[in-house]
Amino acid sequence: MMSKEAVKRGYNRGNYTVGAATQPHYAASVAKADGEAYFEIDPVVVPEAVRAQLSEVADSLVTESADVVAGTRDWWAGSMIAETGGRPATSSAVIVAVSSTEQVQQVMRIADAANIPVTVSAGRSNVTGASLPVRGGIVLDVCELNRFMSFDDVSQIVEVEAGMFGDIFEELIQSRFGMTMGHWPSSYGISTVGGWVACRGAGQLSTRYGKIEDMVYGMDVVLANGDLITVGNSARAAVGSDLQQLFIGSEGTLGVITTIRFKLHRLPAYGRAIAYGFDTFADGLEACRQIMQQGATPAALRLYDNLESGVQFDLPDTNVLLVADEGPSELVDAGLLISERVCETTGTRLDDEAIFERWLDTRYLTGKSAEGFKRSPGFVADTLEMIGCWKDLPAIYDEVVAAINAVPGTLAGSAHQSHAYVDSACLYFSLRGDVAFEDRAAWYRAAWDAANEVILRHGATLSHHHGVGLLRAPYMQPSLGAGFEVLRAVKQALDPKNLLNPGKLGLDAS
Repeated sequence: MMSKEAVKRGYNRGNYTVGAATQPHYAASVAKADGEAYFEIDPVVVPEAVRAQLSEVADSLVTESADVVAGTRDWWAGSMIAETGGRPATSSAVIVAVSSTEQVQQVMRIADAANIPVTVSAGRSNVTGASLPVRGGIVLDVCELNRFMSFDDVSQIVEVEAGMFGDIFEELIQSRFGMTMGHWPSSYGISTVGGWVACRGAGQLSTRYGKIEDMVYGMDVVLANGDLITVGNSARAAVGSDLQQLFIGSEGTLGVITTIRFKLHRLPAYGRAIAYGFDTFADGLEACRQIMQQGATPAALRLYDNLESGVQFDLPDTNVLLVADEGPSELVDAGLLISERVCETTGTRLDDEAIFERWLDTRYLTGKSAEGFKRSPGFVADTLEMIGCWKDLPAIYDEVVAAINAVPGTLAGSAHQSHAYVDSACLYFSLRGDVAFEDRAAWYRAAWDAANEVILRHGATLSHHHGVGLLRAPYMQPSLGAGFEVLRAVKQALDPKNLLNPGKLGLDAS
């Protein structure tokens, strides 16, 4: 049995510390702020008169080009490639810092009157370029919109402003109220609660606690014209379409989320983990399917292919499945009993405690890590997560890995199954290449095109939790089909001037 201390250490431990590194520093010596910006499209320069208006309502303004480059830098491999090649992602904006909903409204009214685009920015942990201001204009920094508002201890609903960082939020609700959100993304310490909602994120324990869209009870949103609306505030409803879900995952293209009400859970007092090895990734997927469809909902159900099993567990000859859960002992034990019964049919029991402890130490090694691979100036690594039905996943896994590996310059493609449901699961692929320094961008796009051709052909969903941003924009229209015009119509209705984060979700930049 896993100890409570081990479970809490693993599940309640952030990967980063706020303040120590809230932005990557990959381009400190290779990109000049006055270089040609790589992703900008007909950037809008904020006139001096508008800057003066913004100074009247904002806490501060950042206008120097070098500071704007540093203050808009994100964690997307595409912008890293661009900036280390001497071309910053964007440099034409003005960063406007605010600390209240009223200030957000005032900034949006100024922007609306002057037809200035606005891109909301906070932790900038996104890995798809979703917060890059491709049209210049105003970057609305909401990191200081970070107050704790209230807690309803009977309903277990907390209200907090959108700019609070995740680790601060979780520490606060644990220490004050003995509660948890159960939301543990790998960007946990460098992302904000508003960013989680805006990009429809997921944490590592989503099978137990749900994705972020399951955790939001209600929220307040500032529209493009400065109006403030409240959506949600009901566990379930029958009053037409769910307007709250319209804004969750909209990546700042439909409104600015300012205040959120989250559903919380009591801190778990019990936890266990088991581990099995499977001869093939397909065998492991089948075990995951059976576990979910037989009624178990373990907090973590993680299956690693043999390459990632080698990197994480030094077990390259098997496909490791970790099943871990936390909560009331009766529920945890019942779910793991189902999991054990399923896994014993085709799997081999591993050392539960050793695998679990190793997972706590190595769960961030896959993906963008160069662990186990040669490093050179032309090394590129990224992750691609998608979701599909169980019946399609074995073929999708085989074909995506093969497609990535077929791109010249690829070192290795691999994957793990990271989030599971009764009908579907998320596969989280890793892409690694080593090419000539000047060929990095071409390899990167070729690898993404190859992988997404498979995903589109199988009718699977482009992203489970990282979102769209700029990276997946080319695939949105073929993915959504006629539904893409509905998305375009919603954008036109709520933001007719296309001021809010233009160019994202595959929508027009101008």
